[in-house]
Amino acid sequence: QVQLVESGGGLVQAGGSLRLSCAASGRTFSRIAMGWFRQAPGKEREFVAGISATASPSYAGAVKGRFTISRDNDLNTLYLQMNNLKPEDTAVYYCAARSGGAAYSQTSQYNYWGQGTQVTVSS
Repeated sequence: QVQLVESGGGLVQAGGSLRLSCAASGRTFSRIAMGWFRQAPGKEREFVAGISATASPSYAGAVKGRFTISRDNDLNTLYLQMNNLKPEDTAVYYCAARSGGAAYSQTSQYNYWGQGTQVTVSS
């Protein structure tokens, strides 16, 4: 069992930055893949970024070059640094974990989810 708690969301102007954090507990954090997903009102949950157990990152095209995913295995924490934010980045952001070392972009591949944190980008 893995428990995930996100933090760091908020309101920011377009062009600004935010850093999301996800504190994990319950399993050997260093051995599992993690991901960030987001869901805007009226839309399906979508992949944002993933990171494998060996810290290999992957990104959705819409955020590549602006967002950076990272992990600190000593602190059992996942991060998402978001720069040059755009109004279309507005969504609830979710941290997810899966029972395996490889990161995937499909929500069905992830076993554990946090409660989400709201990110709102004003124009």
